Amino acid sequence: MTQLALVIDLNVCVGCHACVTSCKSWNTSGSAGPLADANPYGADPSGTFFNRVQTYEVGQFPDTETVHFPKSCLHCEDPPCVPVCPTGASYKRESDGVVLVDYDKCIGCNYCSWACPYGARELDEHRKEMSKCTLCVDRIDNEALPKDDRKPACVMACPTQARLFGDIHDPASEVSVAIREQGGYQLMPEWGTRPSNHYLPRRKMVIQLQDDQAGRVDNPLKVDGKLLKPRIDEPALDDVTSW
Repeated sequence: MTQLALVIDLNVCVGCHACVTSCKSWNTSGSAGPLADANPYGADPSGTFFNRVQTYEVGQFPDTETVHFPKSCLHCEDPPCVPVCPTGASYKRESDGVVLVDYDKCIGCNYCSWACPYGARELDEHRKEMSKCTLCVDRIDNEALPKDDRKPACVMACPTQARLFGDIHDPASEVSVAIREQGGYQLMPEWGTRPSNHYLPRRKMVIQLQDDQAGRVDNPLKVDGKLLKPRIDEPALDDVTSW
């Protein structure tokens, strides 16, 4: 059975928010449940987002790193949002495993939002309907588009190719190879939802200073006149699995 999903490489995500803006742009003008933006730029902006990027500082000075962590619906293989829906509006497509909302059936009761442990659903205040990432099914199902363009808008927009898209059940697919070879992991697997989206962990960066840089008075690695050597024996930053 096919299971479409995103694989996000935390090592190359630069937090530019291109995925956020492209998702917002496509879904406020597309046909797969357009988002409402009644007042997107005012003092009290309103609207919903399918995709967000959260930024964290990891480690202790001077050995710290910035981690940009994109989050959206994980299209779980066992989605808890589906069985709690009283109208059957939330469902999982049998053909490709994408979790969707039938807006004609949604009554905005918030049950699916309460059931989702990842906070991936938002109530569209304008339409009074629950909204979430659709993996841009209106793009991937559109045979009028060139084959290379049948991908989610966020994948198409990423300037560093930090977002991969494909069938994680196909062992030969790009996403499966990345998960297998780079230690891809699921977010909060202890919930038993079997998230389809995976993350590729950060790899430890080694700081190399030239002699002239090490001697600078304002060198941030200098404390009390002594140069601190960055630690290079730490494992990859995979502790974000609990976020």
